[in-house]
Amino acid sequence: MYESTKLYNETGFKKQEDANQFINSIKDKKAIITQLKKSKQKENAPLLFNLAEIQNQCTKRFKIKPDQTLEIIQNLYEKKLVTYPRTDSRVLSTAVAKEITKNLNGIARGYKDEEVQGYIKKMVEEKYSTNIQKTKYVNDSKVTDHYAIIPTGQGYENYDNLPDLQKEIYKVIVTRFLAIFYPPAQYNKIQLTIQVKDEETKTSEEFNCNEKVCIEQGFLEVLKSNNKNTKEGKNTDNTNENEEKQTNIEILNNLKKGQEVQIKNIELKTAETSPPTRYNSGSIILAMENAGKLIEEEELREQIKGAGIGTSATRAEIMKKLEKIKYIEINTKTQIITPTKKGELIYDIVYQAMPDILNPKLTASWEKGLEMVAKKEIKPNEFMKKLENYINSKFNKLVIKM
Repeated sequence: MYESTKLYNETGFKKQEDANQFINSIKDKKAIITQLKKSKQKENAPLLFNLAEIQNQCTKRFKIKPDQTLEIIQNLYEKKLVTYPRTDSRVLSTAVAKEITKNLNGIARGYKDEEVQGYIKKMVEEKYSTNIQKTKYVNDSKVTDHYAIIPTGQGYENYDNLPDLQKEIYKVIVTRFLAIFYPPAQYNKIQLTIQVKDEETKTSEEFNCNEKVCIEQGFLEVLKSNNKNTKEGKNTDNTNENEEKQTNIEILNNLKKGQEVQIKNIELKTAETSPPTRYNSGSIILAMENAGKLIEEEELREQIKGAGIGTSATRAEIMKKLEKIKYIEINTKTQIITPTKKGELIYDIVYQAMPDILNPKLTASWEKGLEMVAKKEIKPNEFMKKLENYINSKFNKLVIKM
């Protein structure tokens, strides 16, 4: 059935009768295990927070808007508890990495959170290395004006007076920071391919199975409380699910390549396609930051890399303004964003009159022009003239001359 027109995708039929016919064609047939691959997989802790990442995290966890997250982290910064918040970088500079034990020692002495103190105690007992200079968490070339958001290990004289939400967000930053010193999470992984042959038609079908189970939590031990229902926290929050996966791994481990197995049961599952989930006020910030990924031309994509739409300091304000002028609505409980009727009308007008305004390629081309000015490849006046001519040509299409 590979690439058959009867399939919606590689695992689904368009019509139920075709699926039933397929089931009947392989029922009671014998199958051969043609591939059995066992491996161990390691997963390192995620990079540190920049502003966009912490805004997205806080929207998911606390259902607050990005501008509120920025306001809170700005307050933590002013209270000397965290580093500068308006940053696009998710790594540290070499200079900061060399002095990182000061931050850790400060947290150990001043932060009276029992759970965090347990993580630090384990770091000491297990002798986890604090030398991170040659890891992915340190890269001078990826540090823009400021490095990632991390706890300073100072300012604890101000901590007790903070509101509960600010304390929780501070802990999220602390645990993400501590996670980079923990070992990788480790998984047992198994991949299985079974071939079912039809001797009469000389055709065959292949079925694949993959299973992965966490055997060493590593950094997940630190992040599990912060990442329930997220990629980083899965395999740790649901004990029953992990035990079931372990059982599956053990069953699959007893099989051998070339072994013949009997098909005992086939079930039909009915499902529907669903549209992509709507953006919330945090995920839209990430989408704005990574808008360059939508650009196909490599040169322009590189131009916008690290810039995206807006900056770390302005993205939350852009969302706030769109809501204020009633182009969008943000649900206060879920933070889900929906366009208003007014917003949809504005979009339609812009799309009909000047569709390139809606494409991140335009931002990238302007970034390229500014870089050429900086490198003295073109004169500033030349760039401004082109920009003015472009804007005038677009607005002339919109304005009805009386």
